[in-house]
Amino acid sequence: MSRLPRPISLLTAATLPDGSVVDVVLAGDTVEAVVPAGTAARAPEAETLDLAGHLLLTAPAEPHAHLDKALSWDAIRPPMGDLELAIASWRVHAATMTVDDVADRARRQLLAMLAQGTTAVRTHVDVLLGAEATRGAEALVRVRDELRDLVDVEIVALASQDSPDRDVEAVLDLGVDLVGGAPHLSREPERDLHRLLDIAERRGVGVDLHTDESLHGPDTLLALARRVEGWTTPVSAGHCVRLGSMPAAQRDEVVEAVRRADVGVIANPLTNLYLQGWESPVATPRGLTAVRELLDAGVRLAAGADNVRDPFNPLGRSDALETAMLLVVAGHLTIDEAWHAVSDGARSVMGLPVAGAVAGARADLLAIRASSLAEAVASAPADRTVLHAGRVVAESVVTRHVAAPAAERARSAAPTDRTLTETR
Repeated sequence: MSRLPRPISLLTAATLPDGSVVDVVLAGDTVEAVVPAGTAARAPEAETLDLAGHLLLTAPAEPHAHLDKALSWDAIRPPMGDLELAIASWRVHAATMTVDDVADRARRQLLAMLAQGTTAVRTHVDVLLGAEATRGAEALVRVRDELRDLVDVEIVALASQDSPDRDVEAVLDLGVDLVGGAPHLSREPERDLHRLLDIAERRGVGVDLHTDESLHGPDTLLALARRVEGWTTPVSAGHCVRLGSMPAAQRDEVVEAVRRADVGVIANPLTNLYLQGWESPVATPRGLTAVRELLDAGVRLAAGADNVRDPFNPLGRSDALETAMLLVVAGHLTIDEAWHAVSDGARSVMGLPVAGAVAGARADLLAIRASSLAEAVASAPADRTVLHAGRVVAESVVTRHVAAPAAERARSAAPTDRTLTETR
């Protein structure tokens, strides 16, 4: 029988990214104190977690998921290709989905992410076309409520240009948290952008838009930033791929407008590297936003995995360490910057409380068997313990057996002098 979730009041001998080894005292869902290892008062054995040999990190947060689409690749078998092909194949499949089907896939995906360490997820859900526009939202609200004590879930209504206002409103009425959409894909991008922002203003909710998800084409990020400057509700923009391919002067103008408006930007390296650039077989461009320029300008930057094993991306490990690795190798961020984007940066963009091994922070933590952040991102060790609000909600322990080299096997098999004597 599972012992999870299990409340914890003391973590011992944990290694922090700066190399210090500490004890962490928890009080319910909050970090009470961080002290040198061996100096914290003892706690009941059942509430103590020995983290010797483990790196202790802020638990990652996923700022851009599509739980309604997740794990549908095998059922759809879509053509591999660009964004438009992915959209077309998804719409055909979406017409056949039931609420239970969506909920089953979303639940499996959410629990897979939790097992890897992610304790907060923002997911988009399609405002579906036709008479049953709320099917996806109904499923995700159900799963959010079922898993409320294990993982924090935010839901964004993803409206297309063909979604009437009444359907967007109906999805929000179910308890969906934010307004979303992809106005750059619309026949009239700026008109659709302002339509969605009008709905958000009318409802008094935040906004998280898919923005300029192409290497060439409409540039709506600047219009978004100018419209929302001064807003008090949260605003974020996902993808922003076009920003990474603009001329430098134009890019810098947009980045400054984004900074002034405090729009959080969410990079999605895995899916965008897959979807973008198919039309350029030589010197294929990177499908990634201008992460370095955004960070250097002081823009709040997050990064997510986006799609996992659906028509928009056939792969994905449900692991924030994979996203961080791609930010290093494709986005040329430092390892520390990349991890910040999938943890503290993601939590900031999502409007979540500060978490991590800091006194007063929320006790959402990931302990992973590694000696440094570089080792963790490079190797993504599977041995992990995940805490959400001060309780262990996932544990993974791997047993590995590897054959010894031949010379070593021969030495261990050779008889000792005592054995030779005894057999004479």
